[in-house]
Amino acid sequence: MRGYTARDVAKLLGLSVGRVRSYARAGFLEARRGRRGEYRFSFQDLVLLRTAKGLIAARIPPRKVRSALRKLKEQLPHGRPLTAVQISAEGDRIVVREGKTVWNPESGQTQFDFDVGELARKVAPLARRAAEEARRTEEGMTADDWHELGCELEAGEPVQARDAYRRALEIEPGHADARLNLGRLLHEAGQVNAAEANYRMALAVRPGDATAAFNLGVSLEDLGRTAEALTGYQTAIANDPEFADAYYNAARLLEKAGNQESALRHLKIYRKLIKDR
Repeated sequence: MRGYTARDVAKLLGLSVGRVRSYARAGFLEARRGRRGEYRFSFQDLVLLRTAKGLIAARIPPRKVRSALRKLKEQLPHGRPLTAVQISAEGDRIVVREGKTVWNPESGQTQFDFDVGELARKVAPLARRAAEEARRTEEGMTADDWHELGCELEAGEPVQARDAYRRALEIEPGHADARLNLGRLLHEAGQVNAAEANYRMALAVRPGDATAAFNLGVSLEDLGRTAEALTGYQTAIANDPEFADAYYNAARLLEKAGNQESALRHLKIYRKLIKDR
């Protein structure tokens, strides 16, 4: 079992080990147990804990901190990198943006924000250490082990993460999660055709995967194949009727195709889903 230890997390975020463990026990993190029963945290856990620290520093009551973190966990992007995310808060309301967020200083509300990419840079040395350790003991590594390592490496070492996913697929070519994540990292690196191929292979293994269908749609749109891209977005919606971004992207393409009525219907659903978050 890999991941960041409570001590690693405490040092990175400037929290006490006891505080880190108490949030793990609260149930809104994805922390798992290692071989000796110790907590192991993912990069998403670090994002949530960094947000908790900001809310506590802003003197938000503990009950509201827990509520806000549960909402944040639902808002974090799935199938896209967390490093592009900006997290801000006014009072006890958390807003997630992929891009730079500007707050009105006249609002009079308690404010904080942080760039997840900066946290990823701090995590990078730990990620490199994990990769080196894995390669020293790779003989006993399973496809799941390599996939899990790839997830840890993504934030700070995307090139090594791609290597970890490829190693997982060498062992188990039908590992859908490794295939999907490799496709996304290739997509981000500008290798769109290779990304498309991996998304299709992920869907062949797991046809109901909404994220794979959505990412396939994005890759096809980037390749200028808009009719096929629309099919990808519609497949994502069929697999997950609450996939807000798929409705938005489908609405754009429908409007471009001159289907105003269907575009408006998709846009209305998108707005409702975003409002209900």
